[in-house]
Amino acid sequence: MAKEDIISRITINQNILHGKPSIRNLRYGVDDILSYLAGGDTVESLLKRFPDLENEDIQACLEYASKMIKSKSVYLTA
Repeated sequence: MAKEDIISRITINQNILHGKPSIRNLRYGVDDILSYLAGGDTVESLLKRFPDLENEDIQACLEYASKMIKSKSVYLTA
């Protein structure tokens, strides 16, 4: 699946998660999925835990995060 198609899985809807980025208008926040991955969960474990998610949804979260980091200045504080 092309990156453009992957990223289209990320939706922003004011009626879902108060407008935070989510997966396919479901109540799975991109930030939540990224937190699971950062905490050590694997893609496979997330797909088992949340059967309505697809591998491409997880990839879309990672691609979305990558695009956001590239488009913003990030400053580390002490």
